Amino acid sequence: MPRRIVVAITGATGSIYGVRLLEALRANPDVETHLIVSRAGALNIASELDIGRRDVEALADVVHSDRDIGASIASGSFRTHGMIVAPCSMKTLAALATGVTDTLVSRAADVALKERRRVVLLARESPLHLVHLRNMVTVTELGAVVFPPLAAFYAKLESLDDMVDQTVGRVLDLFDIEPPRVRRWGGLKEDVGDD
Repeated sequence: MPRRIVVAITGATGSIYGVRLLEALRANPDVETHLIVSRAGALNIASELDIGRRDVEALADVVHSDRDIGASIASGSFRTHGMIVAPCSMKTLAALATGVTDTLVSRAADVALKERRRVVLLARESPLHLVHLRNMVTVTELGAVVFPPLAAFYAKLESLDDMVDQTVGRVLDLFDIEPPRVRRWGGLKEDVGDD
């Protein structure tokens, strides 16, 4: 069986993370990707990346409609290695925290959680209010990994593309998939002085 990874792109800013994940996973012949793009996710793709939904769908092995609650990935008997929601809107986070699974994105993530599979949520919002934080605690208690895409300044990245690639690489690390490009921490090389 190929390593099946479900990727969802929802309506938070940062659709580039989902697209770059699909590109990185496509380069690995042992991985089969299943893609869901929410309606708001498609709007963000068009707005942020100036490409169409079909261009993004072409990067995946299998594409599912967010309305298709009967899709293969909606059942725990369909084996996957987990799911990445990139970016993850606060609406999607709230759905997972409350168990309200009325879309395929929320149902597939809920299934992955109940089957104890890896679920990584690239939560995108700032600033955060108390409900956001409580929902993050709840999904973490359920087994999800909340992974806000933050810059790794130690890597001395030179561009926005480098920052996206670094985040994508660290997410792939969580699935034991060797990322194409990631700068790893090697420790401090010199004395940085007293505190």
